[in-house]
Amino acid sequence: QVQLVESGGGLVQAGGSLRLSCAASGNIFSINALGWYRQAPGKQRDLVARISSGGSANYADSVRGRFTISRDNAKNTVYLQMNSLKPEDTAVYYCYLDLARDRSGKYYYPGKNYWGQGTQVTVSS
Repeated sequence: QVQLVESGGGLVQAGGSLRLSCAASGNIFSINALGWYRQAPGKQRDLVARISSGGSANYADSVRGRFTISRDNAKNTVYLQMNSLKPEDTAVYYCYLDLARDRSGKYYYPGKNYWGQGTQVTVSS
């Protein structure tokens, strides 16, 4: 089993910054990708940013230039630095992990996805 523990959410004024962290642990040998999704009330869960094992990052158009995703492979941790926050960034942010191989040697293709419990980000105007 894989566990994802998120931290760093909270309440911030528009224009402010927050940094989310997500630490992965458990039956992990190698990871395809780590990333963040978000879900606002009444809306679907959408991709915010994703970073591959090689460090290649992708962003939603709505956050590109304001958010930066990074990862620490040694710690199996992914970060999301969020700057110039807007009220429309308000949502529950979910960390996800795309597992490539577990410690028993089993490969997953496509990768096996795991999700964090979510952390609330609220941006006031």
